[in-house]
Amino acid sequence: MKKILYILLVAVAASVALSSCINDDFDTTGTGLLSFSTDTVAFDTVMTGQGTATKQFVIYNKSDKQVRISSLKVAGLASGAKFYLNVDGEKGSEFRDVEIRGKDSIYVFVEAYLNENTTSELNHVLDRIDMVVNGATQSVVLSAWGQNFTRLARDTIKEDTRLTADRPYVVYDTLTVMPGVTLTIDPGVTLYFHDKAALVSLGTVKAVGTHDKPIVMRGDRLDHVVGQISFDIMSGQWGGVQLYGPGNVFEYVDIHSSSSGLVVMSSDPTVQSLYMLNCVLHNSSSYGFMAFNAWVEAYGTEFSDAPKGVAYFEGGKLRCVNCTFANYYLFEAVDGANIILFDQDEEKTYQRLDAVLANCISYGLGYDINDVASSDKIVTTNIYFYNTLFKSSGEDDTHFFNNVWAGDPKFYVDRDNYVFDYRLNDESDAIGKADRTFIPEAARYDRYGQDRFAREAVDLGAYVWVPAPAHDGNKLKSH
Repeated sequence: MKKILYILLVAVAASVALSSCINDDFDTTGTGLLSFSTDTVAFDTVMTGQGTATKQFVIYNKSDKQVRISSLKVAGLASGAKFYLNVDGEKGSEFRDVEIRGKDSIYVFVEAYLNENTTSELNHVLDRIDMVVNGATQSVVLSAWGQNFTRLARDTIKEDTRLTADRPYVVYDTLTVMPGVTLTIDPGVTLYFHDKAALVSLGTVKAVGTHDKPIVMRGDRLDHVVGQISFDIMSGQWGGVQLYGPGNVFEYVDIHSSSSGLVVMSSDPTVQSLYMLNCVLHNSSSYGFMAFNAWVEAYGTEFSDAPKGVAYFEGGKLRCVNCTFANYYLFEAVDGANIILFDQDEEKTYQRLDAVLANCISYGLGYDINDVASSDKIVTTNIYFYNTLFKSSGEDDTHFFNNVWAGDPKFYVDRDNYVFDYRLNDESDAIGKADRTFIPEAARYDRYGQDRFAREAVDLGAYVWVPAPAHDGNKLKSH
C-alpha cells in the first residue's frame, strides 16, 4: 500500500512539474512563428465531379509561447474547385482564433472537389491556405490536376459500340457486352475500374492499342497508399475482365492490379476465343490469366505477379510465343506454379489441351509448371515446350525441346522499391536463345518497339534485350 501511495505522489509531482513548464502566455509580437511539414499539398490527378482522398499537413509553433492564428482559411483563388479543411479535429472552410501551445503542433486535413468541365485535357488548379498570426500571413499552396472522365455505371452494351480516347472512362459495377455485339476500344483509351467493377463480355471485344498508344485497364484509386507509394501497385482493386464470346482481340493492352486478371471461357475451342499481342497481365490477387476450353494465342505478352499462378490453362488450344511468365508477387506468398496446364477438366467435357509454348521464359518466386505438365503424365498429352527458359533444373525429352534449364533471365526487378520490369539485363541467359521460325511477322516488334529480328540471334521472352547503357533499368517502374 505504501508503495502504491509513493507511485501516486511521484506521478502527481511530475504532472505539476510538467504543467509548470508550459508557458500559457501568448506571443503577440512575433512574425513568421509558424512552420509547416510541407509547403505544398498536392493532389496529383483528381477525378472531376467527385471528392478526393484526404491529404494532411502539420502546423508547428516555433515559439516558446502560445500563438493564436486569428484567421485560417482557403484563399478561394481556384475557379471551379473547392477545398475543404479539418483543423485539429474540427471541420469547416474558415477558422478563427486557433491556438497552438509553445513548441507544439496541430494537424490540418484537406480534401478537394473539382467541377467537371468540357475539356479533355488535364486542368491544373492552384489555391492556398492563408494563416494569419499577429497580422502577418503565412501560406501553404494547394495544387490539384483535374481530369474529366466519362462514367459508365452498370452499363449494358446492346449494339456495336466504340470507346474513343477523348476522355478516360470510369467503370462502376459491371460493364457488360451482350452476345453478338462488338465493343471496340481505340488506341490510347484508359479504363479506370471502381472497387469490384469488371468488364464482362458475352460478345466480342476488339481492344487494339499501339506501341505509343496502349490501352490501359486499371483501378480507379489515383492517390497514394503512403508517402510516394502509389495505389497503382496494389492488387485486387477491381474485378478484372471476363470473356465468354468468340473473336476477341487484345493488342498492346495493359491489364493490372485486379483480383482475377483476364478470364476466358468457351464452349467451342475450334473457334478462336482470344488473340493477344504485346499485352501485359500484371499484379492480380488470385490468378493473372485463366482459360477454360478456349483457343488462345498470345505473342510477346507478359503474364506476371499473382499468388496462385500467373497463367492457368484447362483444355482447349494454346499457342504462346515469346511470352514471359514471371512471378515476384509482393503481397503474400506465392503458392502456385507460374504456368498451370491441365489436359482436361475433371468431368472430361473439355477438348483435350493442345498446347505449344515456344521462346518463353518462366521464372520467379514460385515453381515453373504444375506437376501434370512436369511429370510422367505429360507423355500422354499434347503439351510441348520449345526454346523456353526454366528456373528449375531438368532435361529435354519428347515434350521439351531445346530448352534452357536452370537459367536466369536477369530481370530488372527490385521488389523493395516496387520495380517490376521484366526486360533482360546484360547477363541474361535468355539472350539469343530463341527460334525465330516460331515468330510471325506480326510479332516482330515487342511492346517497347524493339525489333526481335534486328540481330541474328533472337531473344526469349516478351522483351528484346537492349544493352544496359541504352536501357533505363530500375529508373522505369513498369505499369
